[in-house]
Amino acid sequence: MKRPIRVLVAKVGLDGHDRGAKVIATSLRDAGMEVIYTGLRQTPEMVVNTALQEDVDAIGISILSGAHMTVFPKVMELMKQKELTDVLVTGGGIIPEADIKKLQEIGVGELFPPGTAMKDIVSYIEEWVAENRNF
Repeated sequence: MKRPIRVLVAKVGLDGHDRGAKVIATSLRDAGMEVIYTGLRQTPEMVVNTALQEDVDAIGISILSGAHMTVFPKVMELMKQKELTDVLVTGGGIIPEADIKKLQEIGVGELFPPGTAMKDIVSYIEEWVAENRNF
């Protein structure tokens, strides 16, 4: 029997607004996923270490602070160092389209702006995990 998809939802940096992250976490749980929510003010190191400890299939980073061009590359670098190469890194928040393209070039998955339908996020994670994870 297949286990539920495990997703880590994280708020990295000094961004103290977590309503959206909580809504996403609840929606993913409602879709049958196991969700680990790290809470506010996490570092990239904390996120990657938690992802390793919890054996997650995906990491979702919520970012509204404008630090996305620092946070996502650092998470990707740490994941590579720890050989965590089969975990989806996705997220959302206020991220300009030009930056989304740059982040995707370094391996970040889809990034979702405010107002994205929850079913689209759920479907994306389910499809990615089905194609890229073996459990």
